Amino acid sequence: MTSTSDPLKTQGPGLPLPDRDRVLEHAAELIAEAWRSFDHPRPGQPLPDEHTHELLSRPLPRAPADATQSLDAAADVLDRSLAQSRPRWFAYIGSSGLEIGVLADALMASHDVNVANSAGAADLLEAQTIRWVGQFVGFDGKASGLLAAGGTIANLTALTAARERALPGVRHEGAGDRKMALYCSAEAHYSVRRAAEVLGIGGRNVRAISIDAHRRMDVTACAEAIEKDRNNGVTPVAVVATAGTTLTGAVDDIDALADVCGDEVWLHVDGAYGLPAASTERAGHLFNGLARAYSATVDAHKWMYVPKACSVLLMHDVEALERAFSHFEGYMPHGEQLHAVDRSLEYSRPLRGLKLWLAFTVHGADAIRAAIGRNLEQATLLASLIKSDDRFDLALEPQLSAVCFRHLPPSGVSADEHNLALARAVAADGRILLAPAEVDGATVLRACFVNHRTTEDDVRAIPEVVADVASRA
Repeated sequence: MTSTSDPLKTQGPGLPLPDRDRVLEHAAELIAEAWRSFDHPRPGQPLPDEHTHELLSRPLPRAPADATQSLDAAADVLDRSLAQSRPRWFAYIGSSGLEIGVLADALMASHDVNVANSAGAADLLEAQTIRWVGQFVGFDGKASGLLAAGGTIANLTALTAARERALPGVRHEGAGDRKMALYCSAEAHYSVRRAAEVLGIGGRNVRAISIDAHRRMDVTACAEAIEKDRNNGVTPVAVVATAGTTLTGAVDDIDALADVCGDEVWLHVDGAYGLPAASTERAGHLFNGLARAYSATVDAHKWMYVPKACSVLLMHDVEALERAFSHFEGYMPHGEQLHAVDRSLEYSRPLRGLKLWLAFTVHGADAIRAAIGRNLEQATLLASLIKSDDRFDLALEPQLSAVCFRHLPPSGVSADEHNLALARAVAADGRILLAPAEVDGATVLRACFVNHRTTEDDVRAIPEVVADVASRA
């Protein structure tokens, strides 16, 4: 049968062949324009205007529109959105959009490989990337694991395996009347509590252990909590050590917690933010004992600079994941080939590791490590600037790259109210972005350095912009 279709036209939706190169070139220019805008700070953040609101209020389109014009509209929407890629956006711990990672995402989406099961070379690439990350942070150069859609999912995945180890068969039988508990710092990420809720452990059975003078989990208090629970018939599922709290960057004493856990209790390290600093000479000692943990989470889309989302779950024993997740379905026969779905909550799963694999391949681990080191130095610089300026007060010395400080208010004005209002005013000003936070009941301004584009000039701008905004408030 002879086809009469036009080879230059697509069947159904899709770009016609003559248009593809033109549209691709236009998209590439929009990406390059965004990158150029990230190279230097800009005077303010554009807000959604009347046209933006009109565009985003339109009904479902039924007819086609010009692709380049639609891409222009999308680029304008993105330009009017908060982007962590900007060098003076210090408020959050997020991605700075490493350029090779952007291209990796485009290439990945073009091939649309699904690494749920038996994806050929993509499986090998993902496994190699996980090993590289394990070596980079000092967990295990032979590490296995998976790449997940964020630290929350990676932590949940690890704790699912920990639950199955603590109560074998619980995934099939349910917990029944058996009680379980998790242990973490009082300043651990909320994803630990969320995991407890999802896994049937119960949010109220998360033991929020007190912190010491360095804002680390109190190791003795953790051991006492575990012993108390055991005496009361409660099964300890896991201790979650935080390697860089979101609030202050504090790193729990992993080695001492490993002593507490021994072989009986699963030790998981939530290093979503801070664990990449383990690769540096400056901060590496803070992570002693990491290799003794059963599992660890690293968000490469935070302090390894690649675009969201690329969270790495590191494991010594990947079979622990298989015991927690594997199953057989008639539509997915199991042979000798890898079926990553047996290790993961997800079925449809993109090749997230490609962006990190290319980042290591193109730039080298040393360049990534050096950039992390510069961010640590930038935090130290800001702390020094704050301490030497009588307009400010440093809340505490930074352990990693998060710095909490206060601007001193006028006489008779509440410091908490002043700094909360100042954070909002700085955001409205748009030259920099800081986050308000609460440390020991006091409202502070918080800056976190996780951007490879940030320079010393950007750091020095922080106290000057804050003081300038305060003088006009």
